[in-house]
Parts: sequence; structure tokens; C-alpha cells
Amino acid sequence: MAKIVIFGTGDIAQIANYYFDIDSEYEVVAFTVDKEFINDEMFEGKPVIAFEDLEKYYPPADYQMFIATSYAKLNKIRESKYNQAKEKGYKLASYISSKCSYMSQYQCGDNCFILEDNTIQPFVKLGNNITLWSGNHIGHHSIIHDHNFVSSHVVISGHCEVHSNCFLGVNTTLHNNVIISKETLLAAGAIISKKTIEKGVYLPAQTTLFKKKSDELNF
Repeated sequence: MAKIVIFGTGDIAQIANYYFDIDSEYEVVAFTVDKEFINDEMFEGKPVIAFEDLEKYYPPADYQMFIATSYAKLNKIRESKYNQAKEKGYKLASYISSKCSYMSQYQCGDNCFILEDNTIQPFVKLGNNITLWSGNHIGHHSIIHDHNFVSSHVVISGHCEVHSNCFLGVNTTLHNNVIISKETLLAAGAIISKKTIEKGVYLPAQTTLFKKKSDELNF
């Protein structure tokens, strides 16, 4: 089994450790974070090593890494650590759930985290450092570029293109042939039918409170 070190000690790192443990050919041997953020010497029963000193204990010739951080700052923190790990010489592992329907003939890039119940159709191309949380549909011939986060139950229809450093919230929907420009933020439930503007923030119509109480309705 290939051995990996996970960057992070938060929820996503804990979840990544669990998935790698139960559903991959990787063995997680340690965690790492920047020295200033180390609070405990152990996490999930494994040592926590300062990222600045990682090569001394887990050299890149023998260990791979996985960057398990969130979508904060439109994935730019994860992108920065991704680049720093590469500069240190580490190969970055990807995780694809055995319960994902991966039908594309194109392999995903590195440091991807693709969870259960994703449907990835033929001719889809996935770049590097992409998170696909549970239950998304990635339609045929679509392209997702590097450093993106797609949350749950997102529908990306056919021939779409998602440029780098975007966040797609829960239950967002992209019509066919839509381009999501760089650093776009799509809030939960947004429906997109045309090209977004770079750094645009798209909100769905807000749900309103009805004037009657639930016990006043014939329901």
C-alpha cells in the first residue's frame, strides 16, 4: 500500500482519513499542518508533524501527500498548500470512491477528492485539486478545471466548463453549454443558464415566509 500524509487536522482531514482507510489502497501514516497551527501531537491516533519539517520524517521519495482543506477563499488556501507540497517534491494522491459511477475515459488529476454517489459521464475532464462532495451529476463532455469545490447534489449538464477557483453550492444547476468563469461563487440552489462573470456571486431567489401558520392550512 502506498503511504500518504494528510495536510490538515480539521473535519475534512478527518473525513479524508476515514475514506482512505476504508476504501482505498492508501495507508495514512501521519498528518501535517503549519507549525503555528499544531495544537496536539496526535490526531486520529497518528502523529502530527510540522509542515516545515515534514521531509525529515516522511521524505517525498517514500511518501505521498493529500491536501485536505476546505473551499476557504475560493479554494486558494488549498491551492497554495497544493503548490507548496509539489515544491517539496511530493506526489499528491487522489481519492475516488468505489461507490462513484466514473464513466469518463479520462483520468482525473491529482489531489482530487471524489466521494460516493457522484455520476461522472463519458468525455468529462477533471483537473487537479478538485473536490466533488457526495451525489453530484457531471454531464458528458464537461470540463472542471483546477482548484474547484463542488458541494452536494449539484447538476452540471453536458458541455459545461467550470474555470478555476469556483465554489458550487448545494443543489446548484448548470444548463447545457454553460461557462462558469474564474472565481465564481454559486450559492445553494442557484440555477445558471448563461456564462457567469469572473468573481461573480450568484444567489437564488429567497424563500419567503407565508402569512399563515402551518396549523391554519388545510394540509
